[in-house]
Amino acid sequence: MAKYKGITVNPAKFHRSQIKFYIILLPMIVLALLPLIYIISTAFKPIEELFIYPPAFFVKNPTMANFRKLFGAAENTAFPMSLYLFNSIIVTVAVVFLGCLISLMAAYALSKRKFKGRKTIFKANQLALMFVGSMLGIPRYLVINALGLTDTFWVNVIPLLIMPTGVFLIKQFIDDVPDSLIEAARIDGAGEFRILTRVVFPVIKPAMATVAILFFQSAWNSVEASNMYINTEGYKTFAYYMNVLSSAGNGVAGRGMAAAASLIVVVPNIVLFVIMQSRVMDTMARSGIK
Repeated sequence: MAKYKGITVNPAKFHRSQIKFYIILLPMIVLALLPLIYIISTAFKPIEELFIYPPAFFVKNPTMANFRKLFGAAENTAFPMSLYLFNSIIVTVAVVFLGCLISLMAAYALSKRKFKGRKTIFKANQLALMFVGSMLGIPRYLVINALGLTDTFWVNVIPLLIMPTGVFLIKQFIDDVPDSLIEAARIDGAGEFRILTRVVFPVIKPAMATVAILFFQSAWNSVEASNMYINTEGYKTFAYYMNVLSSAGNGVAGRGMAAAASLIVVVPNIVLFVIMQSRVMDTMARSGIK
């Protein structure tokens, strides 16, 4: 604990000077947690609580009925839930691994390699950050159809491998790697791939962890390919399956199953973020310093 101009800095225990921080931060934390709390609460609400007016935020009589109905509906489908879950696991692993590898190689080339058009390509990547996914629906469909990816398993993977945010974030970290360190590795006989994996990668692990989470979320939560590009049921994903089950019932039954399905889909995202949060916070802090 230190003092600066009469103000206590970083006290070991609670100090009244910290109250102003709690006043600012606690409302922000509550607002950030409210959507998650609502999803969890709604998933365990019985039918009568789902449709009361005015709606209640917290569940009063929690029940597992919504989950039982959801899994009961799954037993009556032509394909087992395990098939869709297996598809999502394969798609997610492929997207995270290949997406991170592609973003890493692209960011390294844009940061440390000198070639004609490098700045133009990076500006195009920055421009791509302005567009939301819904704006690219028609162009993406035309490209996928032209490539012959329609109604194939790979259409779940390939459209998700390009992430301008990931390239931008990783490049900002690679920019901090000293050129002298890379040149020393080249003098020692290291090739570009060895430099990338042994010199650059250990320095940018926080950024890679953050980008991996972004790829995981985009792959695990994706229903676009299953809805728009795939007709074969065996190629569709778990998120799509949950959406179908939750909307299978009419009104009352479907509402409860939808809440349960939403919770099941969102849980892996929460678990992954909790595991990787220290890396993500490090990335955000360093990006802020820049």
